[in-house]
Amino acid sequence: MPTHGGSPIRTQNWTVTKPVAAGRDGIVVAQNREAAEAGAAILAAGGNAADAAVATAFALAAVEPWNSGLGGIGFALVLPAGATRAKVVDFGPVSSRNTRAADYPLNGREKRDLFTWPEVEDDRNVHGPLSFCIPSAVAGYAQLHEAFGTGRPVADLLAPALALARRGLVQDWFTTLKIASSAAVLRLYAESARIYLPGGQPPVPPYQGTPGCLPLGRLPETLERLAAAGLRDFYEGGIARDLVADIAGLGGVVDREDLAGCRAVIRDAPTIAWRDDRIVHTAGGLTAAPTLAAVVAGMASVPRPAAGPDAAWFAALSRVMRQAYAERLAGLGAASPEPGDTCTTHLTVVDRDGMMVSMTTTLLSSMGSRVVLPTTGVLMNNGVMWFDPRPGSANPIAPGVRPLCNMCPVIVTPRAGEGPRLAAGASGGRRILASVYQVLAFLIDFGMDPHAAAHAPRIDVSGPDGTSADARLSPEVLDALAAAGPLAVVEHGVLPINFACPNFVRAEGGAAAACSDVASPWSAAVAVPRPGASADGAQAGST
Repeated sequence: MPTHGGSPIRTQNWTVTKPVAAGRDGIVVAQNREAAEAGAAILAAGGNAADAAVATAFALAAVEPWNSGLGGIGFALVLPAGATRAKVVDFGPVSSRNTRAADYPLNGREKRDLFTWPEVEDDRNVHGPLSFCIPSAVAGYAQLHEAFGTGRPVADLLAPALALARRGLVQDWFTTLKIASSAAVLRLYAESARIYLPGGQPPVPPYQGTPGCLPLGRLPETLERLAAAGLRDFYEGGIARDLVADIAGLGGVVDREDLAGCRAVIRDAPTIAWRDDRIVHTAGGLTAAPTLAAVVAGMASVPRPAAGPDAAWFAALSRVMRQAYAERLAGLGAASPEPGDTCTTHLTVVDRDGMMVSMTTTLLSSMGSRVVLPTTGVLMNNGVMWFDPRPGSANPIAPGVRPLCNMCPVIVTPRAGEGPRLAAGASGGRRILASVYQVLAFLIDFGMDPHAAAHAPRIDVSGPDGTSADARLSPEVLDALAAAGPLAVVEHGVLPINFACPNFVRAEGGAAAACSDVASPWSAAVAVPRPGASADGAQAGST
């Protein structure tokens, strides 16, 4: 095996696969199977893709709390049935109107684990109450429901999440791993430690038998209140008052006016031409979309071998992506202004009529700010970490502004006439862009079927200085990548997270197929069963 970048440590001796879900009545793909099932149940009951996406997103707050939730932010793309232009539901990060750079003094050290910029005193931009941006996820889900849903009561869409929250978080090995990874900081905040570190330690599953469930504090009550009072209660009602009181009590600055003014915005999705026959709809703005456009343009003239991506193709992609990141970062005036260890979630949905939703939502870091607000059970984001703390930077900490972020939900449509449509995206911080581009290339340029595209080994380029390559790539590909620039050969596993976690849906002619990220243990694509299908048949094709 090649030893480019040093001989890799091999810890895996297995082959992991995920099944493809297929059907005609709709599919939901998410990073947790129970959340995907929640969305699929809404489709089966007559809801559309927007309804299902909202139900899935709320369910994720209960079953995958480290990645997203009521305290998060995000972007959704929506392609209504029969439409040729997607819409963006923008509920991206915005700092509080009370955020002040002076509250984040530098301590003279350089941050090495997440950034190459100076470290802030007490890491207060990374965790704790001063790391909060305005929590806009609930506003985004509300806008998605109101503008694109079927008018189903919010309580119906919240019902699966509420049931899961009442049950509690499944206490299996993956829960242990995710909580243990954040335990050193979770222990600093009383309610977070009470929920996630019972007895002062991360919870562990039983040695044998079935795992139990971990109570989620006041989250079930907050979901009940939202179901009864409506989603704006989070920003203008009793829940808002509780949020503001808890934040103030902890020393945070997000206040009543920040919440009352929080609204998601709907706009036309910016587009990218993919060669001559496809259009990629993106979230645009301060997401990874402009860099995706640069990569698409840079790869447009690269030959596409009929047999699939070869050594020359991967080497070209490495060079193009490193150049695109160099331009992205140079435009910000920073060496590495984006965090790399983010824990985002992505979900994709298609319904029986062909409506598609591609939504990425996040707390930013794993467990976000690591602060659970005690009265509501809401785990808050740490969006201030997206800002460069250096005075005078191009992405500075300031009141009421948006930072650059790395999310990249996409929807792909044919330029003219009939053809397959795709909805895709990923979680994984800076690694998102590389995975989204490669999944699209595998499906569009190389004509891979969904199973092959989901399982093909990939490379990652998260900056201008080098490439990471899946150790499963051929020696010829690894040699070509090493010749193209600095290379690290790594495993694609659960942890360390060396590659993003993409998922996608492909739809054409009334039929759809989808697959979730292979290395994510809980992820799943769930198809709505045809009427009369058996319970076993209903689950075929999900993971």
